[in-house]
Amino acid sequence: MAQNLSNDHINLTMLTDFYEITMANGYFANGFKDTIGYFDMFFRKVPDGGGFAIMAGVEQLVNYLSELSFTQEDIDYLRSKHIFREEFLDYLKNFKFTCDVWAVPEGTPIFPGEPIVTVRGPVIQAQFVETMVLLSINHQSLIATKTNRIVRAADGRAVMEFGSRRAQGFDGAIYGARAAYIGGCIAGNMGTACPISDRRFGVPALGTMAHSWVQLFDSEYEAFKAYAEEYPHNCTLLVDTYNVLKSGVPNAIRVFNEVLVPQGFRPAGIRIDSGDITYLSRKARKMLDDAGFEDCKICASNSLDEYIIRDMLMQGAKVDSFGVGERLITSSSEPVFGGVYKLAAVEKPDGTIVPKIKISENVAKITTPCFKEVWRIFDRETDKAIADVITLNDEVIDDEKPYTIFDPNHTWKRKTVENFRAVRLRTQLFKNGECLYQPRALSAIRAHCLAQVDTLWEEVTRFENPHSYYVDLSQKLWDEKNRLLSENQY
Repeated sequence: MAQNLSNDHINLTMLTDFYEITMANGYFANGFKDTIGYFDMFFRKVPDGGGFAIMAGVEQLVNYLSELSFTQEDIDYLRSKHIFREEFLDYLKNFKFTCDVWAVPEGTPIFPGEPIVTVRGPVIQAQFVETMVLLSINHQSLIATKTNRIVRAADGRAVMEFGSRRAQGFDGAIYGARAAYIGGCIAGNMGTACPISDRRFGVPALGTMAHSWVQLFDSEYEAFKAYAEEYPHNCTLLVDTYNVLKSGVPNAIRVFNEVLVPQGFRPAGIRIDSGDITYLSRKARKMLDDAGFEDCKICASNSLDEYIIRDMLMQGAKVDSFGVGERLITSSSEPVFGGVYKLAAVEKPDGTIVPKIKISENVAKITTPCFKEVWRIFDRETDKAIADVITLNDEVIDDEKPYTIFDPNHTWKRKTVENFRAVRLRTQLFKNGECLYQPRALSAIRAHCLAQVDTLWEEVTRFENPHSYYVDLSQKLWDEKNRLLSENQY
């Protein structure tokens, strides 16, 4: 029987790649059931050629890991494949997640090569969760990253997420709105046009009208008048159904004067959804100002992205806010966040950690072994981020002493930093399967994102040819990686 997807809560345990299950059965058969593995999620390239990405999706990952369990229907389905050991299926019946998990907090800028999630635990469990680790973090980090680019292009003007109808699936719309809010979408008391995301996550939702509202009435004036009478406290009128300058704006001004002003209300705004918005917004602004509505905002929509918004503003568009849909909710310019999940170490029964490395002729695909920690180094005077350093987990960066960082690929590039503070980037989400994660209000995550992006130099945040932010390895980690490379030459 097909599972009912209409409910907010569904069991996602079986949302995995099938080979995770075949490997789990194989690990079980070969005596690896209790072997402890360390797996890292990281990504290799920032979307759109940007200088950084934004971490998102952690809360959904926590929810998934907290509810992992195999139903009898799951067991029956796997048995029907006739490839799994009965002892393995019995193991799944009593499955309990017992791993340790660390992750970078949502809203934090992240960079290629960093272990943004680490899972330590029985290899069957740590391997099995790969698909959902990647799915949860990849999608929302992609949308939060794209949103942050758009918000920065708007240069302080509000950006609203309008993308539900163009999202890739209902969950893409729901979680995409959440990620967009983390990335910076907000306009007054509105961040999204998606009410279910408001109900579930507190992303403030609001909406006004479509062209069909205007078309349904006998005239544009009657449509505006009816809307203003119903919503005088927050009246925004869509003025491009017929002709922006000859019909839409004049009718809006008439309704503002006839309906809103006598009741003591001021108009919230007008929206332009087509045409040369730069030109139309300049003309509309003058018409509104001349009519005494200098406080009436102008919102622009219609297939916008960071480059169009930036060009519009450079050309003098008089726009106060932007509604951005399809190019945000799908990140259409680069719709994949290439996070990967790789084995970094195995733990022996005596607690000894054995590093593991994947080697490739494609140098970018060589992994960094060991159980690791990620540090961000800030200049104490400017509070700007200098670099990130990946260390062995038991290393501590003492920010009371000078510390030398170096490029792991070009080791002659070295810099000694002083007067800095070193901050561990990751927090522990699970310990022995027990959830330690403390949910944060989405508004707090959004505020954290904006504050942390502000710690990056402008050279890192620019759209074209951004400066490559330094992600270095500690000397001990670099030595261990190169030892493994030397020992595994073929």
